[in-house]
Amino acid sequence: MTIWIAIGVTAAGCYLVKLLGLSVPAGVLERPLARRLAALLPVALLAALTAQQTFSDGQHLLLDARAAGVGAAALALVLRAPFLVVVAVAVVVTAGVRAL
Repeated sequence: MTIWIAIGVTAAGCYLVKLLGLSVPAGVLERPLARRLAALLPVALLAALTAQQTFSDGQHLLLDARAAGVGAAALALVLRAPFLVVVAVAVVVTAGVRAL
């Protein structure tokens, strides 16, 4: 039952955040700082989530095959590889390290 309560609270919270966003005056949203934050904040949050999921295990720092895959993907990005190649390189390197 607590899971359904959590789902209901989360849905209500999402609705309230959406309603709050719709009630912000247009003048505030057209400011350069607001536009810049709206463009950069999702990227920063996604990068933080990716780093947290890749390099931690609860309360501890963890370096395993996923770290090698992220490093290989970063190298592929530096070499300007297409997105699918970057993903494939990360998968192959991660699988190779896990197989060792």
